[in-house]
Order: sequence, then structure tokens, then C-alpha cells
Amino acid sequence: MIRLRPFKNTDIDKLIDWLEDPKVFTQWCLDKFTYPLTHIQVKDYLERIEKDENAWAMAALDQSGELVGHFLMRNANYENNSIHMGFIIVDSSRRGQGIGKQMLEAAFTYASQVLGVHTVTLGVIDVNERAHKCYLKSGLIDIEHKENVIRFKGESWGVID
Repeated sequence: MIRLRPFKNTDIDKLIDWLEDPKVFTQWCLDKFTYPLTHIQVKDYLERIEKDENAWAMAALDQSGELVGHFLMRNANYENNSIHMGFIIVDSSRRGQGIGKQMLEAAFTYASQVLGVHTVTLGVIDVNERAHKCYLKSGLIDIEHKENVIRFKGESWGVID
């Protein structure tokens, strides 16, 4: 079972640890941050989110209360009953255990029952097959594939919405 709570400054060290690999980092942030991730970057991000009334940085906790994931909910649109998720990451030592799917299900419940929205969107790098499969298993459907959105070490990656 995954529990959600607001992401806090005390969570920053773990988030940074999960993003030590440059490829994972780039897939996570699409160049919205500079590698390597630093405390200053995350604190600036959290301050921007705090000022945005339609965005929330969230932490996912396992049954024992340990931080196992992070995601952002942003662009809440109550007229269209929608919200967008981003910066989705699971503890690197816990990947492959179903935590991502559980975290998404908890996020969908939060979006529906707390925020009252019915549509959740997100984007995933097309070469991140593991995350893409997780999103599909969680009930999301592919809407659009944008090619050549970002370059990483000579590779060109697209984004699937």
C-alpha cells in the first residue's frame, strides 16, 4: 500500500540519490534541471510549486512510512477536470516491485477524490519502456507521440503523451 503526502525539504537527499544516473536524470526531468541535481535546484523547484495554486509536489510512502517515490501534480484545470503529472520517480533500489503502479493508483485516487478531477495526463520518454509499460498497466492510454523532443548523448528521444 502506498500513502501520499506533500514532498518536504527533508526528502531532498533521497530524491537526489535516486537521480545519480545521467540517463535516468534526463528521462526524469527533460532538461528542466541541470545534472547533477542539487539541493538548491530542488529547493527552488519546491518554492515555485508552493507559489503555484494549481501544483503540488508529492511524496509516496510505503507501508512503513519510508519515502519510495516522488511526483508532481500540476496544471490543475477544474473547468476541464484535468491535471498533469510529471517528475515521476521511484526509489532506484525499489524499482520493479510494483511501487510505480501503486503510486499512480494513489495519485489517481487523490486526483479524483480530493481534487475532483477525472483526467490525469503525463508524458513519458519513448525509450523508457519500463515506465511506459507501468503507465499503460495503470490504465493510461497513449494519445500522442512527439518525436525528437530531447537529445541525450547522440540519441534522439521522443515523448509519448
